[in-house]
Amino acid sequence: MAFCKYSIDMLANNTTAVDNIFINNYLPYADPVFVKVYLYGLYKCQDANSQDNTLDQFASELNLPAETIEKAFAYWQEQGLVQLINVIPFEVRFLPISDVLNNTKKYNAKKYESFNAQAQEILSGRMITPNEYREYYDIIERFHMEKEALLMVINYCTSIKGNNVGYAYITTIAKDWANQKITTAQQVEERLLQFETLRTGLEYVFKLMGIKRLPTVEERITYKKWVDQGFDDEVLTFVAKKVKGKNNPFTYMDNLLERYYALRRFTTSEIEVYEAEKTQALQIAKTVAKNLGLYYENLEPVVDNYILNWLNLGFGDKMLEDVANYCFKSNIRTLEGMNTILNKFYKLGILSENSLQQYFNEVLVVDKRIKTILESIGLSRNVNQFDRDKYKIWTELWKLNDEIIDYACTLAVGKEQPMQYLAGILSNLHDKNITTIEDAKKSFDIVSTKETKSNFSTGRSYSKAEVNSIFQAIEEIEI
Repeated sequence: MAFCKYSIDMLANNTTAVDNIFINNYLPYADPVFVKVYLYGLYKCQDANSQDNTLDQFASELNLPAETIEKAFAYWQEQGLVQLINVIPFEVRFLPISDVLNNTKKYNAKKYESFNAQAQEILSGRMITPNEYREYYDIIERFHMEKEALLMVINYCTSIKGNNVGYAYITTIAKDWANQKITTAQQVEERLLQFETLRTGLEYVFKLMGIKRLPTVEERITYKKWVDQGFDDEVLTFVAKKVKGKNNPFTYMDNLLERYYALRRFTTSEIEVYEAEKTQALQIAKTVAKNLGLYYENLEPVVDNYILNWLNLGFGDKMLEDVANYCFKSNIRTLEGMNTILNKFYKLGILSENSLQQYFNEVLVVDKRIKTILESIGLSRNVNQFDRDKYKIWTELWKLNDEIIDYACTLAVGKEQPMQYLAGILSNLHDKNITTIEDAKKSFDIVSTKETKSNFSTGRSYSKAEVNSIFQAIEEIEI
């Protein structure tokens, strides 16, 4: 008897781990009673030394005949998941499932005599090796493909590659179909009928591309994918003509159709519009890269990752050229940096050259006004976003006019922290609901002896310092 073991209560409240490999690869294909026996056996393994851990007790607890339990464990031994140690008394040892998958399984040759003969007849161009047979047995048992279904796959592969086709090609196709749950003879037949239906169209596409060989199974699967995605004969003919002469035209066509599918371009007219847009986008990409001081040997990634996205957002080509220039002047010399700027413009609704020009003028006017305020209170630094935020609160939220702000500036002159002092004065005026200069002066009981007046011009020629100021404001906008 074991020195340490679980109590009955501990065992009842514990958990039994079931490997996911068992759930995926074995449970769906086994007799439900056999699954029940296997899982209960895992549970009983936790208390292996119990006196109640016997075949009769096991059968009684599951309400099954002992012969059924023995038959179930014989099945799991055949699958490689358990090992029968003794018959009397009946003893079973559970094995790690990972070891089963990693080790070469032994198969009963008599079980496959008919399959072997039929497979060799199909592959008459060469002899099937023992290792190849084991690969086929593995597909039948581990992928649960019917023997007749696998023979149909072998026959189909020989129709494509000849009767000496390598087994690596056959097993790759068989496993791929098995993973798609095509495992019965009927399901394989349905797949082959689909291929036959599409054969004429694929062969015509091959002819248009200048390919003179027969399509492979993989190419037939790809062609079926195109049709399933919604591309009709007109589009496939159009694209096939387009890729003729390209290196590896079939792969080139697949890449094109993947792009069209992602962009939801399913008709020839939609594709022609896209290609025209792309031609225009390539020219824009060339100009943008030049304006940013960048060089790309291949501009297509620039078009796909940036230019087309910007155009889809509504930015015009002239707008993109101007923004690229501004980015260069403000030392933002990457496409990602320009993308950040454009995303902020998009949030502000600035999509055209005119709206951009208007925005720049507004930013400069405001910055010049703030600069005048700073200088009037004795500060010679550049305008920052904190200044802009404060000014926006004073003028837009609190509705304070320039006359009141200028008056408050005269009170902040000479203070240790004049900007903070100015903000405090204006906050006090706002709290008192003061909106006129007369009330402001009365409030502080001071007669202003100095008033600051500001006049601004809004020319269209900007210095580098002005551009930097504009982009500093843009950079601090949160998307």
